[in-house]
Amino acid sequence: MLAVMSERTESRKQRAARRAGEFPPAPEPLPRPVPDSHTHLDITVSEAGAPARELGRGGEPRGHDQDDPVAAAIQVAAGVGVDRLVQVGVDVDSSRWGADAAERYPAVLATVALHPNEAPRLADLDEALRQIEALAGRDRVRGIGETGMDFYRTGDEGRAAQEESFRAHVAIAKRYGKALVIHDRDAHADVLRILDDEGAPDTVVLHCFSGDADFARECVRRGYLLSFAGTVTFGSAGALREAAALTPLDQILVETDAPYLTPMPHRGRPNASYLIPLTVRSLAATTGADLDELCAAISATGDRVFGPW
Repeated sequence: MLAVMSERTESRKQRAARRAGEFPPAPEPLPRPVPDSHTHLDITVSEAGAPARELGRGGEPRGHDQDDPVAAAIQVAAGVGVDRLVQVGVDVDSSRWGADAAERYPAVLATVALHPNEAPRLADLDEALRQIEALAGRDRVRGIGETGMDFYRTGDEGRAAQEESFRAHVAIAKRYGKALVIHDRDAHADVLRILDDEGAPDTVVLHCFSGDADFARECVRRGYLLSFAGTVTFGSAGALREAAALTPLDQILVETDAPYLTPMPHRGRPNASYLIPLTVRSLAATTGADLDELCAAISATGDRVFGPW
């Protein structure tokens, strides 16, 4: 963390730069506990730092175990009503880390997968997929993901590997009877095409849902779950809020994708599971649902998709 200069000498620009690397203060707790359906604890504690080392409610320091930042992050999240976390894999190493973490921490379940942007980089995609499948059979691994298609960064030359990997993950999810957690960036039509070709698993979660109302209607019609991240709070996300407004409460999940996609008013600062209440309150305002009712629905859906913890 950058050193804090005095108010007298620190400019507005300098304060903004300093705050960009700090975890925001904890929000008001939710009336009922909910799960964070998609987080990256490994990245949060290694790259962004451990939020519980820096703050508690209101941002004051707390005396958590400095030697176990994962346990500390779990404790801070529980303090605001986020009592269950789904740790998501993006490659073999992070998937193995998540599977091990889920066995160590009762509040954590795991998903395992190769991120779509990872697939084109691999020298031996088949071997990596074999290792993912070996992890998929572990009891506290409850989902296969995040897999899918991403045309934002991968050029045409990477699409074939992405599609091969996605199809393989669909098959693994079906073989093990586990939820399929989909990463979809600029690839809505192709994601639906592949799911139709392969036959979707019983449970499909669109992680960090990024589509408009038309795409949301199609996903809802198919029975898929839409997981909304901090992006739904952004001022520019009107189309995303329209999508959320038409989604039945029993098809909504909420996530951080931490340490990324921090909700307003803290966009640009590191994200962590304890900030979920900001997104949930935004969703309540968008959907017109009572906050308590929305929390209860998200909790029940999380247990239905991933649980019991």
